[in-house]
Amino acid sequence: MIPVAKVAKPRDFYTRVKVPGNAWLASHPTARRPPSLWAPYTPALSEGFANLCGYAAMHDPTGGTVDHFLSFKHHRDLAFEWSNYRFASAPLNSSKRDADNTVLDPFEVGGGWFEIILPSLQMRLTDAVPPALRAKAEFTLKRLKLRDGERIVRWRRSWYRLYTEGELTLDGLRKVAPLLAAAVEAHKQVGP
Repeated sequence: MIPVAKVAKPRDFYTRVKVPGNAWLASHPTARRPPSLWAPYTPALSEGFANLCGYAAMHDPTGGTVDHFLSFKHHRDLAFEWSNYRFASAPLNSSKRDADNTVLDPFEVGGGWFEIILPSLQMRLTDAVPPALRAKAEFTLKRLKLRDGERIVRWRRSWYRLYTEGELTLDGLRKVAPLLAAAVEAHKQVGP
């Protein structure tokens, strides 16, 4: 995970999503899933996250999803709140499910809190994580399988392979996988 700034709400979000969404909530008090009125705004959210999954800190070539940070299951009233949306890859959004704020919010992550280890491509915490948030950060790594989950390591490996085979520059790697680029740079400084 890397720091992400809050994304400005699109101008017409209130009239196109919040108002009709809240009306839907009032008329469907027992529904298990809300209509995805927010879907047209996924590109704007993605752009605000520099097209990087808020949890994996990598570009998701599948387009990503809108994660309700506080889930519909526990916070129905936030289903159509822009401030509750995070950009995430679908598998990580599915892993998170209704974990809500037991995982780190991408908006609360500080610089240098996480790093990628070469050559294993595993993610770990650094000493920069504040002591009060270390347990939550560890839980986030475990719940979302960010440390060493097979899918996430394969995803990192695909970007790393493009870089090592010369198909992606270091600048390009910084855009699609900034933590991986930082690991490459640190590895170069230390040497083989």
